[in-house]
Order: sequence, then C-alpha cells, then structure tokens
Amino acid sequence: MTSIVDAMDDPNLFGKFFTPVENWRPWRVFLKAVFALPMDDDELATYRYHTGRDHPPVEPFTETWIPVGRRGGKSIIAALIADYLACFRDYQEYLAPGERATVAVLAADRKQARVIMRYVAGLIESVPMLQKMVVRQTTEEVELSNNVTIEVQTASFRATRGYTYAAVLCDEIAYWRSDESANPDSEILAALRPGMASIPGAMMIGLSSPYAKRGELWQAYRQHFGQDGAPVLVWQAASREMNPTLDQRIIDQAYERDPARAAAEYGGQFRSDIEGYIA
Repeated sequence: MTSIVDAMDDPNLFGKFFTPVENWRPWRVFLKAVFALPMDDDELATYRYHTGRDHPPVEPFTETWIPVGRRGGKSIIAALIADYLACFRDYQEYLAPGERATVAVLAADRKQARVIMRYVAGLIESVPMLQKMVVRQTTEEVELSNNVTIEVQTASFRATRGYTYAAVLCDEIAYWRSDESANPDSEILAALRPGMASIPGAMMIGLSSPYAKRGELWQAYRQHFGQDGAPVLVWQAASREMNPTLDQRIIDQAYERDPARAAAEYGGQFRSDIEGYIA
C-alpha cells in the first residue's frame, strides 16, 4: 500500500508540490510520526525535538494536535492528509448501503475552512488518476467515486451530528469559541468523536497557531506533549522550523512590534500575557 510519504514524494502524485525535498523535511518527519512510518536517526532527533518524546511511535495516531506558528505549512499538509485518507483508503466494509464516509474540514467559520479545501481540490485536480475519482465538486465539497466525501462543515456541535467520519480536520481551533459560548470547542469535539467510532483508524487532527492557555488545543498540549506512550500526538514548532523559506525579517519585525504576540504567531508558543483576563 502506498504510504502518505510515498505519495508526497512521488512525482506522479503530489511530489511536484513538495520540492525541494529538504524544505519539507520537518513535515515529512511529522507525517512519519502520525502514520508510524520508520525514521532514520536524524528524523528521530527531529521527532523528539518537536514532540518531547523519546521513543518513536509503534502504531498510527488517531488524534494529533499541531500547535505550529503561522505560515508554517499547516494547511497544505492538512489537505495532503485529507486527500490521502479520502483517496488511498477503502472504507466500504464499514459503510451501510447508501452511506458515505466523510473527511470533514472545520474552522471558526466556513470561509476560513475553504482555505484548506482549496488545497484539497488543487492537489486532486493536479493528479489525473485522482481527478478521475471526482463525481461532483463545489467550493465546499469534493464527492469521490469510492463513497468518500471531503467537505467543509460548520464548527457546531449540532451540525456535525449524523455523519460517519473517516477524518476530521479542525483548522485554527485555538480561535474557536470559548467555554463561555453556546458552542464551545469541547462540545464540538464531543459531538464529532462518536461519528468516528465505526471506522477503525479514523483520524482527528487539530491544527492552529497557539493562543491563550485554554481550550482544547491547550488541554491536549498540557496533557500529552512529551508523554511517551500517550495515545495523542502533539507536535509543536515555530513557523520557520517547519517552513525554512519564510522570511526571517518579517518574523524579526513582528517580535519588535509585540514579542508576546509574535511568540504565539510565529514561535508556536502559548500566550501567558492574556490568560489572566481571558480566564
């Protein structure tokens, strides 16, 4: 079976979008961690640095959190994962007649979720073999011939019920509604998880630049970062650690203007300066 890293490297699949290879090396290691693929010594060192763990994973993670700075490449990697899970895996044996597996992309609002969906559609359209699988396509949905649909969904604990999920991608989840709202991030995730129960290996991935020390992203980081053997992977990184092409001058200027904000936006660090008044 083609691995996600093989698909990322194959020029007949997604390879032309992830060159030069060295620029995408940190994300290749991340994907190897999520899918429990073998790592060499250098890759293992990268894995340890960004996860705080000592031992490489022995099985794929079904829940992963990615507190990574802005412009670090999170969205296109999320789209790659979505396309891989939708196009290269067979869920038919887990589906009832007429049922479809859903790969959902959620954000604070539907317009924001379309950012990843544009990458999703662009990657599929660039590969003739995958383009042939497309039955119907809109700005918010790609329906495939293998009974899988990749679609934008509203980040709502009401709207997400009733689906069978092969994967759920939660974009910029640090900026979803707080516990004080009528639609908190914890309730949305609680509504999503039962929809993943009938497909073995269904994945939940939360990606965001960090913000305050609260919410589901912070809780996942606090509980699972650096915990060998924990079933949830947390990968933390600054923007340039994942995207070395990002102009350092832009980051330096951001730190000069507001060090605390820049540390979150580009440094991948949770903010301590606002947790008091937000709490």
